[in-house]
Amino acid sequence: MSTIIAARFELQEDASRAVEALVAAGYPRERISSFFVNPAGQHDRFALGGDRDKSPGAEDTDRGAAAGVAAGATAGAAAGLAAAPVAGPLGPALGGLVGGHVGGLVGSLGATDEHSAPRRAAGMLVAVQVGDQQAEQKALDCLRSLHPEDIERAQGEIRAGDWDDFDPLAAPTWIQPPVN
Repeated sequence: MSTIIAARFELQEDASRAVEALVAAGYPRERISSFFVNPAGQHDRFALGGDRDKSPGAEDTDRGAAAGVAAGATAGAAAGLAAAPVAGPLGPALGGLVGGHVGGLVGSLGATDEHSAPRRAAGMLVAVQVGDQQAEQKALDCLRSLHPEDIERAQGEIRAGDWDDFDPLAAPTWIQPPVN
């Protein structure tokens, strides 16, 4: 694995200028990659589309909903039993069903998104593989002079102009964070 410096630009023309500036600074074109990064959720990594096979935190939803159904059904049945003189013999059953439904909805609200790390914004990404600290600083100076939206450092390999192991879902390590 090598160090990669990547800068995001809003416009394709700006990305093209960045590639040309890096080539003029002495970086081999085959170690420079330029491509569009889709917005989060639109990386089409699965046959049905999207970034993940299921939503982050979905594992917690089943447990929370099950606990909510059990608690809600118990509370609803107790309320229905108390209302049995007015509602009749269906009171406890209806109370249990309504309580279970409401409890399941409330219980599923406890699911959290543990993958809420900073995300890379959509745009044109220009990445260059650097060999050492001096080459990294030279690339940073070159890219900063072009006023990118942000700059990040990553590990990977660029071969023949393709960043083969780029992961759009990996949390970026910002050198120059986005201004937003």
